Amino acid sequence: MVIEINPKKFHKILVGVDDAADARAAFSYAVDKAKRDSSEIGIVSVLETNDINIYQSMSKDYIHSTRAQLEQRINEYVQAAIKYGIDPKKITAIVDEGQKPAERIVNHVLPEFKADLLVVGSVGKEDSRKVFGSQASYMAKNAGISVTIIRN
Repeated sequence: MVIEINPKKFHKILVGVDDAADARAAFSYAVDKAKRDSSEIGIVSVLETNDINIYQSMSKDYIHSTRAQLEQRINEYVQAAIKYGIDPKKITAIVDEGQKPAERIVNHVLPEFKADLLVVGSVGKEDSRKVFGSQASYMAKNAGISVTIIRN
């Protein structure tokens, strides 16, 4: 029997990012995979509207400012991907809004972006190396595509 090594290549990779170390590790993995596979890459972050109080939600200035900060963060990730060697034409920056980021990514961003690989970070519980965080777990169960979960 001859065993051949034939790694699966992905065409569109979506990576979820925020300021956490595990998300930065997921981003690094996704960018490297996109470079090796000559894939398109989508970089998504979700503005969590459940973290905004009622007064903030009624202020267009507050929402605009918070969204602008998130867009700036996404742009920093885009620039890092370009610096690593990803063609800027193959990068899509995505900012979405919702109360549950995992559900927004699975139910709204994935169908629009049409990724064939989702890469996310997970912190999980410190006392268990077998348990993923609830966001990563939800996405792995419901994405309907290949999911890679990176733990930092």
